[in-house]
Amino acid sequence: MDAKGSAPNPSTVLGRQLGEDLRRLRDAAGLTTAQAAQALDCTKGKISRIENGRVAVRLPDLSAMLLAYDVTDTGTRSRLESLARTANRRRRDGWWHQYGSLLTDSYLDYIEMEDMSAGMKAFQAQLVPGLLQTAEYGRAIAVTSRSWRSPDELEQLVRVRLARQERLTAENPLQFWAVLAEGVLRQQVGGPAVMRRQLEHVAAMTEQPNVTVQVLPFSRGAHSGMFGPYLLLSFPQVSALDLVLTETPTGNFWRESESEVARYRELFDDARTTALPPTESVQLIRRIAKEHRS
Repeated sequence: MDAKGSAPNPSTVLGRQLGEDLRRLRDAAGLTTAQAAQALDCTKGKISRIENGRVAVRLPDLSAMLLAYDVTDTGTRSRLESLARTANRRRRDGWWHQYGSLLTDSYLDYIEMEDMSAGMKAFQAQLVPGLLQTAEYGRAIAVTSRSWRSPDELEQLVRVRLARQERLTAENPLQFWAVLAEGVLRQQVGGPAVMRRQLEHVAAMTEQPNVTVQVLPFSRGAHSGMFGPYLLLSFPQVSALDLVLTETPTGNFWRESESEVARYRELFDDARTTALPPTESVQLIRRIAKEHRS
């Protein structure tokens, strides 16, 4: 994924939580989306986007919805207003927004999802996952992506990637589990010296208790991961649904339906059980790192 990637905007976790609450309140009030839209003097589409968590909910709109739904309980109103403020603040004030002139909306959305997630499972067939990339490796990837207009923009893209990696060492770190096809270890991105240092870094990161890396060797033959890379994100909020990001040559796409997410869970379980165990995987990573000699 790079600054010029494209993906339909995902619903944010807090936005989905607020939207689901508003959907339940509308149903309890016996109103259709058309009737709710009439109360807010807006389109049915806006009500649907609010309930799906895809747009920010302004406090005046929230007040109008709660009035239309006859919600008088002060505790409920206060909780939903707080949830809306928190969701809107995260959309506006995340560290990533300082790079708003450089990054696409889709990449900003992805970073927000990553920042809010509690766990991430990744399958990669070609690249070291961004959270484990060294600056040299990330720079080599960014150069080939042609997603920058000047050397300064290139360095900013690298800085964004390094800033994202702080989630792995934060006070409440992201639980990260990656399955890498053996080709990831052997593709000489940036040349042999860069690859040697990159693989040594991956091996070193597995010493973190929240980081697990497995390698799916060539000797395993055909496997389900051959159809493409993906990320599976989970969140700490109660009832929050997992999200999947799939990567394709023409863009990256979010999968939110329970059936699709369940399918990717199955794919990841298949990948991790087919791959080498973590200890053997690290041994292989270190061994291949030594093979990358300039």
